[in-house]
Amino acid sequence: MNPTVQQQDVGQRARDQQLFEEKVLGLISEEELAALTTALVAAGGENPGGTEEATVQVLADFSRAAGLDVVTATVAEGRPNFTAVLPGGDQPGMLFLGHSDVVPAGTGWERPPYEPYVRDGRLFGRGSTDMKGGLAAVLIALKALKDAGAELPFNAALACTVDEEDLGLGIRAYTASAAADPAFRYSACVVAEPTDLETVIGCRGDSYIELTITGKSAHSGRPADGRNAIDAAARILELVRNDHALLQAEQDPLLGAGTWNIGLIKGGTGTSMVAAECTVTLDRRLMPDDDAQLILDRLLAQVSGAGIDTDGISVFAEVTMEMPGFRTPEDHALVSNSVAALADAGVDSAIRGWTAACDGGFVVRDLGVPAIVMGPGGLNDQAHQVNESVSIAEIVAAAKAYALMCLRHGGS
Repeated sequence: MNPTVQQQDVGQRARDQQLFEEKVLGLISEEELAALTTALVAAGGENPGGTEEATVQVLADFSRAAGLDVVTATVAEGRPNFTAVLPGGDQPGMLFLGHSDVVPAGTGWERPPYEPYVRDGRLFGRGSTDMKGGLAAVLIALKALKDAGAELPFNAALACTVDEEDLGLGIRAYTASAAADPAFRYSACVVAEPTDLETVIGCRGDSYIELTITGKSAHSGRPADGRNAIDAAARILELVRNDHALLQAEQDPLLGAGTWNIGLIKGGTGTSMVAAECTVTLDRRLMPDDDAQLILDRLLAQVSGAGIDTDGISVFAEVTMEMPGFRTPEDHALVSNSVAALADAGVDSAIRGWTAACDGGFVVRDLGVPAIVMGPGGLNDQAHQVNESVSIAEIVAAAKAYALMCLRHGGS
């Protein structure tokens, strides 16, 4: 082919792509986004203590009306995982990930937390930032692609799981099912959690470790007759504090360091009695290569080495929750796609890491799909806060960026 003709063809394809992108972006409606986010916030879904069923119903009703394929899978009573798919070709596709539960609202709200309202360009209500705004942005993006007649060579999907805010039952069920499904073909994952529309390329993980220390009760007037479980717990916690200090001495430039936090402690039955039992729950934040069980094994070895679990004291410990961390190279195509799409949506996106944890680590670890986190709203100033809110302009920008990322996704 004549080089000049070839250049003209390339230029024409680029112009056609730009025109189609503009068509898709023109179909993203601020009013529709605000209405969907409002409906999702009003559906509630507090965890623990509630179910996500009402939120999933809103997602499903909207998705079916938009012409998307909908699948739900019950994880527990009233707790269905949800997937909406914009079907395309058989190349590896683009997966968006979110969760349908919210943390308890608590007290101190200026208005009822599940009666959302808009003021000064922000939508208020529990879950507006974490993460009903992100869910709405993904579905509106998929709808715009569908309405524009996009013919993607891959599937674009939203997977929305239950129980992210507690034990991660939903994501575990989702990844187990996806790993066994030969039709699961995705080469990129965008977790739509709130990042202030920054592109997060790595997250720490998290784990919960529960210790049960058992001793022997006795009268407090003769403490030597007993074996004090609280005393033993205090010695174990000193080991934990020492390890925390050692971890802080080696900071990763992107993710910081692993941490320990003593979250819950309960022991004893009366002041005049030697405590026969004490339970402690620890939060151990994980670096991407950390294994919570190995960390616990090392702690128990230290406990035995210090002679804490001897002379009538026994220690039982287990990992009750683990959420893996992950790291995606800064030069990965998924990262550059996010930054460029956000720029074309009017957002100058920084690339950074997260000290928080999210479900993206399961997708990376269990399914081998690279991930980033990028979504509307502020993690530190809005998520889990009283009078939580999200900028509607950010939801609009997120929806536009998600749509552009789908149009520009290279598959494998």
